[in-house]
Amino acid sequence: MKYTFLFGLLFLLLFSCGADKNADQVYLNGIIYTVDDSNPQVEAVAVKDGLILAVGSSEEIQQYIGKQTEVIDLKGKTMTPGFIESHGHLMGIGYNKLEIDLMYVQTYDELIEKVAEAAAKAEPGEWITGRGWHQDKWLKMPDNTVKGFQTHEQLSAVTPNNPVYLAHASGHASFVNQKAMELAGITPLGSENPRQEVEGGEVLRDELGNPTGVLVERASYLVSKLIPADTPERREKALELALQELAEKGITSFHDAGSGQDVIDLVEKFKNEGRLTSRMYIMLSSRQPDLLQEWYKKGPKIDPDHMVTVRSIKLNMDGALGPWGAWLLEDYEDKPGHRGHETMPMALVSEVSEKGLELGFQVCSHAIGDRTNREVLDRYEAAFAKFPDAKDHRFRIEHAQHLHPDDIARFGQLGVIAAIQAIHLSSDRPWAIGRLGAKRIKDGAYVWQKLLQSGAVISNGTDAPVEPLDPIPSFYASVTRKTLKMTPEGGYEPDQKMTREQALKSYTLDGAFAEFEETFKGSIEVGKAADFTVFDRNIMEIPENEILQTKVAMTVMGGKIVYKAE
Repeated sequence: MKYTFLFGLLFLLLFSCGADKNADQVYLNGIIYTVDDSNPQVEAVAVKDGLILAVGSSEEIQQYIGKQTEVIDLKGKTMTPGFIESHGHLMGIGYNKLEIDLMYVQTYDELIEKVAEAAAKAEPGEWITGRGWHQDKWLKMPDNTVKGFQTHEQLSAVTPNNPVYLAHASGHASFVNQKAMELAGITPLGSENPRQEVEGGEVLRDELGNPTGVLVERASYLVSKLIPADTPERREKALELALQELAEKGITSFHDAGSGQDVIDLVEKFKNEGRLTSRMYIMLSSRQPDLLQEWYKKGPKIDPDHMVTVRSIKLNMDGALGPWGAWLLEDYEDKPGHRGHETMPMALVSEVSEKGLELGFQVCSHAIGDRTNREVLDRYEAAFAKFPDAKDHRFRIEHAQHLHPDDIARFGQLGVIAAIQAIHLSSDRPWAIGRLGAKRIKDGAYVWQKLLQSGAVISNGTDAPVEPLDPIPSFYASVTRKTLKMTPEGGYEPDQKMTREQALKSYTLDGAFAEFEETFKGSIEVGKAADFTVFDRNIMEIPENEILQTKVAMTVMGGKIVYKAE
C-alpha cells in the first residue's frame, strides 16, 4: 500500500510537471527580434498565462505543444516585442474619429469644404468641432493671412448658424468662426470689453484690431470651455475607437501624456470589464491643480496587473514651433522680436519636481524650444540636488526637440529621458529651418545620436493625434530622417539617424524603461509579458524605401491576439 501511494504521488507530480510545460500558445517559423542582447534573434516563442515560457528555434519550441496549445505559424513574418507609444493622447485619438479629421487637408479651401459638409448636416446652434489642420503643411496659403495664419471670413460664411472650434494639429492653437467668438465675447478692439490679453496665450488680430479667428495656446480655452460636455456614451465610444486604433497599429502599451481623473476612471472601468487591449501608463495633467493635490495625498498607483498605472505628472511648459509658441533663447528666424513663451510658470517645474521626488512621482515636462529645455533641466537638476536619495527618478522631457548644444549632454548626466517623436522630423523639418535657421537646426534640432552618445535613454512615439498613431512612419523617420515622400536623398542631418536596432529599442525596451517596466516587458525574454507586434515585412532588413509599405499583421497583448489583419 505504501509503495502504491508513493508511485501514485510520483505519477501525479510527473503528470503535473508535464502539464505545466505545455504552452497556451506557441509562435513558430518567425523572424523574431527579441531586443535581448544575450539572444537577439530567434524563430519561436512559447507563451503560458500571458507570460513568455520559452524562446528558441522552432524545433526547440515544439516540445511545449500540448493538446490544448494554440499553434500560430508566423510563416516567416517578423515579430518584435510589443510596440510602446511613449507619448500620445488617448482620448484625442478616439475623438479624432468622432469629429472632423483635418490632418490630411492640403489647402484652406479643402478645410472649408469639410466644415461646410458638416454644417449642412448639423442642427442650428450645434457645435462643429475638428482637429488636425496645420498651415505650414498646406500646399499653399490663402491670399488673406495675418501673422502667418488664415482668417475666419470664409469659415464664418459657411457656418452662419453654428459655432465652430477646430484644434491645430499641435494642440497649441485653434481656429474658430464668428459665431464661436460672439459666444466667447471675443470682439474687435475698441468695442466694449474686448477679450484681448490672455495669460499664456494670444487672440490674433489684424492691423485694425479685428480678431482673425486664430487663438494661440491658452486663449483657445476662451472658446473650448463653451463646448458642451460629452455624454458618457460618447466618451466610451471614443475610448473604444482609440483602443481599436492602438491594436490595429501594433501598440501594446500606451503612455497617455496628460489626463484627468475622468479618463483614469473610464480606463479603470474598461479594465474591470475586460475591455482594455493595451496597457496604460497615465500622466496626471498639471492643468488641473486640484487633481495633483488629490494624488499627492494618496501617492502613485502602480498596478500589480500592469494594466493601468498612474505614477507620473505631465507639465506643459511651452508651445509648439508651428504657431511660434516654442520658447527660444534667441528670436525666431522668421519672426524677429519674438521668442515664444512659457505656457506655465517655470516655478511650477521646481514645485512639482520636489513633490514628485518626495512622494515617488515621475515628472514629464513638455519642452520644445531650447529655452524651455534649459529651464526645465535647470529645475530638475536643482530638485535632484535637494533630494539626493531619490536616485531612480527617471524624469522625462517630452519632445526635447530643439536644444542648445550646451544642454544636450545634460540629459545623460542627469539621467533625464528624452521622450521624442521621430515623426515630427518628417513633418516639421522642411519648414522648421525657416523658424530656427540653419545653424540652430544643425546644432541642436532632433539630435538623436548626440542624445544617445550622452548616455540618455530615448523613448519614441508619435504624439497622436498630432501625428497619426502608426509607428511605422516614426520608425522610418528614426532611421532615414526623411519626409514621408522619401526626401531628401540621404536624409536631413544624416549623422543623427538612429540605427534600426536603436529605433526598435526606442519603441520597445526603452519605452518600457521610461515607465519603470523594463523588467516586465519591452523585450522577448522568459518570464516577461507576452506582448508582441508582428509585421508583414522585416523592418530590420528590407531596403529603407520599403519600410513605409509595412503593415501590422498581428498584435498580441498578454498572450491574447487583440488584432489580426485579414
